[in-house]
Amino acid sequence: MHSHSLRFAQATTAQDIDQDRCQALINCWIDVSNAGGAAGFPFPPIDEGDAAPALEAIVESLAPRTNHLLMALDDDELVGWLNVRRDAYALIAHWGTLHHVQTHTSRRGQGIGSALVKEAHRMARAEMGLEQLHLAARAGEGLETFYESLGWKEIGRWPGALRFGSGDDRDEVLMLVDL
Repeated sequence: MHSHSLRFAQATTAQDIDQDRCQALINCWIDVSNAGGAAGFPFPPIDEGDAAPALEAIVESLAPRTNHLLMALDDDELVGWLNVRRDAYALIAHWGTLHHVQTHTSRRGQGIGSALVKEAHRMARAEMGLEQLHLAARAGEGLETFYESLGWKEIGRWPGALRFGSGDDRDEVLMLVDL
């Protein structure tokens, strides 16, 4: 991938995502999850029967003020995506959460994930008016290092919060970035 060919597209309503793009998002999620990626499905393998309803729930909840889906495209090929959500409740409406950050496994190591998160920072601030983003990451995957390289800081952990099997409990790492 040449960096000049990477572009970003947003969806803020269900009508912004056609069937082909929806299928590409599902395929990416299946690929990432089955490769062990920490993208919302902790027990691979998954298939379309798992990913399609989960994606449909995200797409149906898209809204310009509160829920954006950000996609990384190389030409017109989907190479990664993430979801930024915020609560409309005035007390906490100044921050949002980052969900399902993923890069298609065939495109890893090309800077797409970093570019996608940086664009999420820009979009969250400029288009959603957010001042902070929060996320919860699975410990033991190197995710803390990835996000720290992009300006995030660890603000706490829920020890042993994630149980992947007998004897395989992991912390959930809480992270924040000021925009």
